[in-house]
Amino acid sequence: MARFAPGDKVTVAARYPTGPRHIRTPYYIRGKTGAVERICGEYKNPEQLAFGDYDANAFPLYRVRFDQAHVWPDYDGPAADKVDVEIFEHWLEPAEGGN
Repeated sequence: MARFAPGDKVTVAARYPTGPRHIRTPYYIRGKTGAVERICGEYKNPEQLAFGDYDANAFPLYRVRFDQAHVWPDYDGPAADKVDVEIFEHWLEPAEGGN
């Protein structure tokens, strides 16, 4: 069952694991806050599948929308520009200030 709903504000965890890992969450989006655009479904975690853990549980995958100016502080395009990133639930936290 999904923890977040469309419209919820979420922050991507600012984790930077070391060692041999397969991390699907882009580096540039970690620590950034956006809004859930949609729930894409539940899928097995590719971070586990990459290491042969084929019995891993499925987790909700979300499409999260970010203001481009928040992601890239020197972005000089239109203020309304957004970027959508698909992120698994275990990388998301409720944003400070609520939904």
